[in-house]
Amino acid sequence: MSPHAVRRRHVHRSVAAGVPLALLATLVASGTAVGTPSGDARVTRTATLGDIPLGGFSNALLPGTVDDDRGVDLGGIGSDIYPAGRMGEFWTVTDRGPNGQITVDGKKRRTFPVPGFDPAIVKIRVSGSTVKVLDAIPVTTSSGKSVTGLSNQKGRDEAPYSYDAKTPLSYNPNGVDTEGIVRAKDGSFWLADEYGPSLVHVSARGKVLTRYVPKGLNLTGTDYPVVEALPSILLHRKVNRGFEGLAQLPGGDLVMAMQSPLSVPDQDAGEASLTTRLLRFSPKKRAVTAEYAYRFDPVSVVDPGEEDTSELKISSVVAVGRDRLLVEERTDKAARLQVVRLSRGADILGDKWDDATTSPTLEQLDDPAVSGVPVLRKRLVVDLGKVEGLPGKIEGIARVDHDTLAVINDNDFGMTDGEGAFDDQGRLVDSKVETTVTYVRLPRGSGI
Repeated sequence: MSPHAVRRRHVHRSVAAGVPLALLATLVASGTAVGTPSGDARVTRTATLGDIPLGGFSNALLPGTVDDDRGVDLGGIGSDIYPAGRMGEFWTVTDRGPNGQITVDGKKRRTFPVPGFDPAIVKIRVSGSTVKVLDAIPVTTSSGKSVTGLSNQKGRDEAPYSYDAKTPLSYNPNGVDTEGIVRAKDGSFWLADEYGPSLVHVSARGKVLTRYVPKGLNLTGTDYPVVEALPSILLHRKVNRGFEGLAQLPGGDLVMAMQSPLSVPDQDAGEASLTTRLLRFSPKKRAVTAEYAYRFDPVSVVDPGEEDTSELKISSVVAVGRDRLLVEERTDKAARLQVVRLSRGADILGDKWDDATTSPTLEQLDDPAVSGVPVLRKRLVVDLGKVEGLPGKIEGIARVDHDTLAVINDNDFGMTDGEGAFDDQGRLVDSKVETTVTYVRLPRGSGI
């Protein structure tokens, strides 16, 4: 079969409304790459997602949502990865869809080239050197409509524009920028969202059951229940830097990671800070039960040569024990994995650090521990920046077995920023960055 035939293979939809949808697409394979070991860590497998037109993918899930995909293929599923039970199978989730930035009159505008795109939960299988799509579930409102990935609130979120940044688009309070995923025992899913930031509970068929947001967000006009259950201090999240990492502990509790330090008391403090926050949420109590201060390593340690502290992010957290987490600190070019223990003594929930009027704020402290803040202790497991054969912008991590991890990158749907992202006909100029799942064998004695 030719690559063109694979690219245009039809995606079939179940007749039963709301039933998870099988995407019977066989994808283009690439050669397996084995990296040269760095220390004891090494790449043992690389599998690549082939080309599936985004319009065909989206319209098979929710007919009529995408009228023009502008030549964009399915991507962005590397926002997170979670084991699906069978060896080599994983749940992944897209983010809000193709988006970029174009500077107009000295100001950056957020573009949505395919505004009808609906975030989706995508089940994949790593088969040899190929990533195969097994199933996909659209994220929908209570009435079964697309949530979309569009910005929620004027004045808080970036104003949405067309692909060329010339035409304003409408805000959508239902929109979500999904970045983290876990699956509960009852088959439902929990998703981490950057906009609110919020924690989104969806059914096994993708319908939003509840969206948990910070107190005081006042998100109205949604076609699903919204509960203000998160600390109000999270209202100070940086733009596009809400929740990204999401883990499910063995007992069922969830842990959400703020991607970056909060902008408290202002943006400058957030840009310079090395302290971000993790929150523990009880699905049974429907409430946050603990909060933790997490301290990044200096940016030059995580990514030698990088000087901008604001490039540091947490993109993935993975439960590796009852109260232990694997935490990914990264920039777009490098990543390091740390292990932390969520001890009771490190809980700062409801302390003065949750009060935005506290001075100095948690984010302003040069050394929080000296000021009496119980910062989580961490231990380096592996520096992925020193492992050859890995892609950039790793956003999802899952355990394959006791000494192997699966990592997945976010390829941004093949988009780049700037006016050159699309040609004169409004068709994508593909970045050639592919979505890959890479297996990494950990160093001996890593202890996760």
